[in-house]
Amino acid sequence: MNSSPQRIVCLSAEIADWLWRLGAWDQVAGVTGFFSAPADAPYRPRVSGFSTANFAEIIRLQPDLVITFSDVQAELAAGLVKRGLNVLATNQRTLAETETTLALVARIVDRDAAAAKLLAEFRQRLVPVKTGRPRPRVYFEEWDEPCITGIAWVGEMIERAGGEDIFAGLRSCRSASERVVTPDQIRQAWPEIIFASWCGKPVHTESFAGREGWSDVPAVQAGRIFEIPGEEILQPGFHLVHGFERMKEAIEKWRPVT
Repeated sequence: MNSSPQRIVCLSAEIADWLWRLGAWDQVAGVTGFFSAPADAPYRPRVSGFSTANFAEIIRLQPDLVITFSDVQAELAAGLVKRGLNVLATNQRTLAETETTLALVARIVDRDAAAAKLLAEFRQRLVPVKTGRPRPRVYFEEWDEPCITGIAWVGEMIERAGGEDIFAGLRSCRSASERVVTPDQIRQAWPEIIFASWCGKPVHTESFAGREGWSDVPAVQAGRIFEIPGEEILQPGFHLVHGFERMKEAIEKWRPVT
């Protein structure tokens, strides 16, 4: 008898993607609206945003497991538990924690063998680049009003890609409110490359040049401002390998100004 959950509701896009990759899509009953399903994936009801959820619809789906992600969904997780549902709440913040979480979910759905191959690929594609040249100073912006710099896994990716995270000291701050920085702090850090992904809204790369005092910032002067799709950088799952490739490409093209 299969004891793994057969009706999973994923309120986190990275876990929905992971279950698809593992071949466990038949065990998924509902997903977040932020999940971009593959074209050939059978439809699943969309039952949540990121910080909001349709409790009635989730209950109607009769899930035997609901998976949430991060402190932002803590209230949703609590509300689901109070309604008698079985909930797994994850809060991965580093690449190591991400790998551990993916392995845990695979074990829950009895897909350890499939996960072993995918996690080996995940590790291989995130291997740090070998570079003997100077590292560009890199700023990652998760939000623009107020400015929020990247979480731990983003800083790790910057450094693995060959850059220097200008706000590495904030990496251990697990909540967004702790990673707020001022435009002047960013300017004074003198970033040579800027990556941005604004939590679900388009990044206006041209707007960086209009920030007060930013006209002489190296990244602005050289036009080295790059948007990374949210699913490739803000969702700590397998898709991070694609964001990493974008970072490596931009950093590889970088040359110090002489």
